[in-house]
Amino acid sequence: MAMTDKKSRILYVKRFLDERTDEAHPAGIVEIISFLADEGIAATRKTVAQDIKLLMDADVDIVRNKSRQNQYFIGDRHFEMPELKLLIDAVQASNFLTAKRSNALIGKLLALASPQQAADLVNNLYFEDKVRPKNEKAYLTADCLLTAICLNKRVNFMYYDYSPEKKKLYKHNRKVYEFSPWAFIWNNDSYYAVGYSESHNKAVRFRIDRIASASRTEVDAVPMPRDFDLASFVNSMFYMYDGTMLEITLKCDNSLMTTIVDRFGEDVETEIADPGHFYAKVNVSASKTFFGWVFSMDGGIEIIAPSDALEVYRRMLCRAVKPFAIFVAS
Repeated sequence: MAMTDKKSRILYVKRFLDERTDEAHPAGIVEIISFLADEGIAATRKTVAQDIKLLMDADVDIVRNKSRQNQYFIGDRHFEMPELKLLIDAVQASNFLTAKRSNALIGKLLALASPQQAADLVNNLYFEDKVRPKNEKAYLTADCLLTAICLNKRVNFMYYDYSPEKKKLYKHNRKVYEFSPWAFIWNNDSYYAVGYSESHNKAVRFRIDRIASASRTEVDAVPMPRDFDLASFVNSMFYMYDGTMLEITLKCDNSLMTTIVDRFGEDVETEIADPGHFYAKVNVSASKTFFGWVFSMDGGIEIIAPSDALEVYRRMLCRAVKPFAIFVAS
């Protein structure tokens, strides 16, 4: 056999092992010879065994199962089945991706598995009926921002909310923001870009699916300060909402220690208050989102200090609970 034919055969042997084998589905030499024959390539037990040895010598992770008549399978697929399952679930859970984009990305992840593994993963897919975006603009915006980060350039864009009529309401009369993106943050089912805003003259965040008409400039980005702590910035924003930063003392039911640790980390400062409660000192953005979170604990968390935060919380509760009249039938 010519050298080029031998190289071609080795590639087909590797292709077979990549596409058709895994730990649960090894293949014997006879199956490999049959596959090669279907591709018009002649082979014998000896030549296939030699090809497999050459691949193993080249550090291809081929595992030989001696207990099953020298059957072979690919050992390392970069991703294990549980890892692919986690990634696929994350894609499915994303509110950022359109259904079309989500399905395409899941298809690419499935291609990293063997056909048998992919079939098992597909059989375990859970298709949730959830709200998804209907256009690709947010994805294209993310691509623009990511490219700008890689090239260390600024971007220009407009930013919007929604009016009561569900129409786009552009901020500050269609103001064009000049922004130096530093990083992407996933928070509370939404995607944000963190960076330096010329208008705000500080580090801020923008929700990517609320950005419109993004374009990369050729102006160098403002670099992230060396002492900028991205994790602390995210934590201080608390669900990505602005507000005055305060150290707030909370009195919490003992049953909520896990909730406090999940929210503020294991290093959160706590102490015993009484047999049924503990105090927690947290640095947070004193925003409506934070106060809403406290309210959602159904009385299990009380704001103790400072008095300013407690007063803001009280005013919010008064606005939320409107005075009403109770009519009793005569």
